[in-house]
Amino acid sequence: MAAVVERVDRLEEVVQDFVTNVGIEFNKLYNSQMRTEAELRAFKDEVRQQNRDMNRRWGDISNKLGTLVEDLVAPSLSRIIEAKLGGPVLDLMPRRKRRLADGRVREFDAVALTASLVCLNSTKETLRSADVDRFVEDIAAFREFFPEYDALPLVGILASLAVDDSVLNYAEATGFLVLAVGDQLMEIKNRPEFEPKRW
Repeated sequence: MAAVVERVDRLEEVVQDFVTNVGIEFNKLYNSQMRTEAELRAFKDEVRQQNRDMNRRWGDISNKLGTLVEDLVAPSLSRIIEAKLGGPVLDLMPRRKRRLADGRVREFDAVALTASLVCLNSTKETLRSADVDRFVEDIAAFREFFPEYDALPLVGILASLAVDDSVLNYAEATGFLVLAVGDQLMEIKNRPEFEPKRW
């Protein structure tokens, strides 16, 4: 019987050591898991921040590309208007913006004035048929926002880095001059005999 008691005591010691070791290992595992979860949270936060930063950068690049195209077009407008429409440009206003008394605001890419015309320019990175349709609406909005030019006929000028032939044909059928990059920075892409509509 003493041998059984000794074995039971020894078994209790072994079980107690086992429980203690399991508890220690469990605590190590638990602490390791907590560190891993904290690292994962930190990693997720870092990735989210990087995504926000990257989206902001893409937005900045996109905005800069839009203004880059406008910056390429504006210097060519006077030359093109004088050559195609026969009068010197008296005033060229890039990025013309106005707020109405009711709080509405509109910005137009460029407005050029001659003695007998007002020329409204819309510049797009990529010119699409929908841009042609929207430009018709922009002309109506321009007349509302700048009524001081109502006495002058308006010529619409669409500009882009490059323009697809189908969009060019659609814009021409609508009555717009179309500009794109050419030998002299920007050049007219319409047929030589094309006469733009006076709005």
